[in-house]
Amino acid sequence: MAWLSAALLAVPLLGALLLLLAPHRLRPLLHTYGLTLSGLTLALAVLMAATFDYSRGARPQFEVDLAWIPGLGLRFHLGVDGISLPLIVLTALLTFLCFVYLCWGAARRGFVGARPRALVFTLLVLEVGMIGTFLALDLLLFFVFFEIVLIPMYFLIGIWGGEGRRAASVKFILYTLLGSVVMLLGLLLVWAQTGTLDIEALSAAHGAGMARSMQILAFVAIGIGLAVKTPMWPLHTWLPDAHTEAPTVGSVLLAGVLLKMGTYGFARIAIPILPEGAMAVAPWLGAFAVVGIIYGALACLAQRDLKRMIAYSSVGHMGFVLLGFATLTPVGINGALFANVAHGLITGLLFFLAGAIKGRYHTADMPSLGGGMLATLPRLGSVLTFAAIASLGLPGLAGFWGEMLALFGAFQPANGLPRGLFLTYMALGGLGAVLTAAYFLVMLSRVTHGRPRTADALLDEREGATPDERPVIPLGSTARRSATATLEPSPRPEPYSGPNEPPNLTGPGTPPGNTAPSDDDARLNDAGPLSGGTLPGGAGSSSGPPWAATGAPRQQAADDIRSYELLAWTPLVALILLFGLWPGLLLSLTTPAVQTLLGAVS
Repeated sequence: MAWLSAALLAVPLLGALLLLLAPHRLRPLLHTYGLTLSGLTLALAVLMAATFDYSRGARPQFEVDLAWIPGLGLRFHLGVDGISLPLIVLTALLTFLCFVYLCWGAARRGFVGARPRALVFTLLVLEVGMIGTFLALDLLLFFVFFEIVLIPMYFLIGIWGGEGRRAASVKFILYTLLGSVVMLLGLLLVWAQTGTLDIEALSAAHGAGMARSMQILAFVAIGIGLAVKTPMWPLHTWLPDAHTEAPTVGSVLLAGVLLKMGTYGFARIAIPILPEGAMAVAPWLGAFAVVGIIYGALACLAQRDLKRMIAYSSVGHMGFVLLGFATLTPVGINGALFANVAHGLITGLLFFLAGAIKGRYHTADMPSLGGGMLATLPRLGSVLTFAAIASLGLPGLAGFWGEMLALFGAFQPANGLPRGLFLTYMALGGLGAVLTAAYFLVMLSRVTHGRPRTADALLDEREGATPDERPVIPLGSTARRSATATLEPSPRPEPYSGPNEPPNLTGPGTPPGNTAPSDDDARLNDAGPLSGGTLPGGAGSSSGPPWAATGAPRQQAADDIRSYELLAWTPLVALILLFGLWPGLLLSLTTPAVQTLLGAVS
């Protein structure tokens, strides 16, 4: 079954090459081409998971080991173990769901008019780099795949992003390339000291042949490169801009997979290959981790933009992952790996939801959304609530176990690490968990709860008047309306207008975010059939919403979760519940591999 590893790379790579060789023949099939290839890749990943020998989870399986550059002793070495398998399946799943989002429903018109061939090509190359990073068992091959993802993500943000996409994409590429240069120096130092780049052999040697000082230097260099991609405070500043400006599919893959490439590098390379360096740097890694946890939570409390808040939440959640690695214990590292997968599922769902909200309201500014989503869009508001409480770490959902195990690992770190210092880290991490709950609850109070506010209500709130917080019955409810229940239809337009154009709130006090979407925002966010449609605001589109021509009062559109959104989000919701209720399913896979990589440390 070794062919599975090569096939996981060959399917998206050949698909991307065919787009270059036969662009005109494939153009009519673009809306299903990427979906078919990503679905085939997902099927191969599921087949790999089904045929994986779980009794040998600590050893690489499905290995491909071929001579690559014989003169330098470099090999094309691929393989999968208990650490990489969950991330490979996660990558294939999220890529497939992104194509589901692009090829159906609200995104299809934008898909047609937004360089579709280039978009499919970019996503397929991105998938090659992401899966290759988790398959690579050669240091230089790992670095090549690690760098491949930067170019497609740069173009994904720079071409299909929002108004500030150019600055965000340049910031992303500069940070990650500079970090990669430092990491390459560390990898070359390992090669110079050991004479090999084979990850399997280096991990088995556990640093033999390298002096302690060289291990520390190599660990710092490699760690900086990985920390930029993670990202770790204070190397995180590229992330909020990239997430805010990226299209929905870019944000999902960036948070769900690309950040995991950085943390995966600690488990695959830095800790097992450089154990003495890991032991020396672990207290500093833990310090940066807890600062990131607290900083990320406080930054989230200060945000108005929903996507930016979710981006800063990733800084905090990745802080828990790094804290787990810093403990150098099986419990802590298992928690870090579990949190890796859980964050990919939950934050991927959150960014899908943020894209859906922005597509309906034409803004991600939380105060401008007007609140009351559970009344106006009860199903969408319910899924957003579910994702938020999963991310804040509610027991029984996937977000709980990773953070709990990371904190428990800090309670009893590895022998040789200062326990008092790590107990402080544990306390600060616990405070960060409380702040995480705080900012998600604040977000829910702004977006999903309360009475849906009109432009007049938003104006009163900005001027200091007390907002009306009396109970509200969801739209369409058969409950009796009394004269004092504040449930009568508002005489002013609601701040939500469904799939049509945004409300024309141009009077005093109108939220600045409630304006018509820019061409960039509309590229991936409008509804309609794939054939015969036009981009919003383009030729053939109406000059205004349907009620504009008739003068009829606008009614709240009953546009809750759409069918393609239900299809894209259901697997994520199911897996969040599955891993939350049955954490042993994932922990039993990672534990043998973790015990092996910690052989020299413990």
